[in-house]
Order: sequence, then structure tokens, then C-alpha cells
Amino acid sequence: MKPLTEQEIRAAFVNCSKGEAKRLSVPRELAEQPWEDLDFLGWRDPQAPDRACLVAELEGQLRAVVLRGSSAGSWQARRSMCSMCLTTHSGGVSLMVAPRAGKAGQRGNSVGAYICSDLACSLYVRGKKDAGAGARLHETITLEEKVRRTVANVAAFVAKVRQA
Repeated sequence: MKPLTEQEIRAAFVNCSKGEAKRLSVPRELAEQPWEDLDFLGWRDPQAPDRACLVAELEGQLRAVVLRGSSAGSWQARRSMCSMCLTTHSGGVSLMVAPRAGKAGQRGNSVGAYICSDLACSLYVRGKKDAGAGARLHETITLEEKVRRTVANVAAFVAKVRQA
């Protein structure tokens, strides 16, 4: 992923108003992000731990979504699998819910997925971050194929958020 600026991130949100996007907390350490290892940028809002954001470049366009998730260390202690990167965690996967874009979101419609609570899917796929024993299933596909699958899963989720 190419390095992003705060302005690019704020302009990319598809499921909140421009005013809401302006008020969202964006990571301060953008320059220190491991951009070459990221397929998308994801973070939890330190001011609102149940809020998270995800930004990805999809089909040449930067797209960002606001998510609501269970707070860190919440109810889920059993092993669960992230639907984006297929990493399993004990307590490290949360149901993340995004309001749909446009009128559907204004009517309260949303889309949900089980995602790594720390949104570090890209790092888990590449082995840069460890989720513990048994976190990655043995697969015969290449790292490139795993990355493509993760990107496709993120793109499918964002597409559902954007659907009218």
C-alpha cells in the first residue's frame, strides 16, 4: 500500500458524513506505518474503543469505512477466525459492523464481518505479527495468493457497505 496522508484518509470515507470523517481520530504515526506490508490500513479509535476504521485502495480508488466493534478484551474468549485474512485467534477476533453508505445507512442498515480485533490482517498473513500457536492454518498456496485473497475479502466487504 502506498503511504497515505490524513487528508486522503478523511476524504475516502464512504459510510459517514464529511463532518463525522473530520472528527474521527486518524493514527498520528502515519509516517511510521509499515506501508510496504499493508494491504489496508486499519486502526481502533483511542477515544472510542468500540470504533474502528479501515482504509484500502480498491480498483484504483481509496475507500474508507467506519466500523463498530466489541471493545478490546470483550466477550469472545473462544478461538475464532477472521473473515478477511483467515487467521484464528483466542479472543482476538471481533464482530465489526459498518453502517451502509447513503440512505440505507441512514435507515439503520449495516454490514458485519468477523475481523482481527487489531485490524492487523496484513501483518498476520505475512508472518510479521504472531497470533499464537495454530493461528495460521497450513495452506499450499503462496504468500501472494494469500495476500490476493485478503484483498479480495476486504474489497467484498467494502462493496457490501457501499451497496445501495
